[in-house]
Amino acid sequence: MSWISALVILIATLITAFISGIFGMAGGLILMGVLTALLPVATAMIVHGAIQMVSNGWRAFLLRNHIDWRIFARYALGSLVAILLLILLAWRPNKTVVYLLLGITPLMVWVPKSIIDLDIQKRGQAETAGFLVQALNTLAGVAGPLLDLFFVRTGMTRQAIVATKSATQVMAHLVKIAFWSVPVIAAAGITAMPPLWLFALAIPMSMTGTWLGGLVLERMNDVDFKRWMRWLVTLIGCIYLARAAGWL
Repeated sequence: MSWISALVILIATLITAFISGIFGMAGGLILMGVLTALLPVATAMIVHGAIQMVSNGWRAFLLRNHIDWRIFARYALGSLVAILLLILLAWRPNKTVVYLLLGITPLMVWVPKSIIDLDIQKRGQAETAGFLVQALNTLAGVAGPLLDLFFVRTGMTRQAIVATKSATQVMAHLVKIAFWSVPVIAAAGITAMPPLWLFALAIPMSMTGTWLGGLVLERMNDVDFKRWMRWLVTLIGCIYLARAAGWL
């Protein structure tokens, strides 16, 4: 890895952690795009998973009093089913498919409530979210917009939404790291894994960005939070679809 690529990754880590610190999502989408542009898909997934796991874990810790642990436990049950299915299938997408999945997923925030009425507080929906989000996050690297569909129509506060989503995403990214590390190590050994110094530098960047984003979150109201979140992920989704089509 060149020092220029490493520098770009570190700057992107700080900026995207700041964005995610505000919205609990979107930053991961942007970072995934940066990483897949600079690194092979498997390596990008591992680096992204490690950075996002720390970012989400730190965000969950800062907002730990707002985490809904009942929702988290139900979500974990659905995730377990997805993990077992992914192990059986053992399929990994190429870069074009990853861009396509990253582009389609954010646009789901515009699905009318009359068509799909999602609310993670309702019976059976946390388990469904766990299954779908874990599967998509493992294969595409990011599933924040899909997870957001289950939260955006709840009666939860913005702090509870960000905190609970962050807790679920720690588990999701941990699974992703394990899933994508296997083929890398099997093909070229442990030396083919991303360098440890990159993680050592990226982790404090991620934590700093998350802390700064949390300061902005406290100044927002719930209405503006949900409105800006929708438009931001929509813009990102359109950019990824353009990349999948070869227009960018």
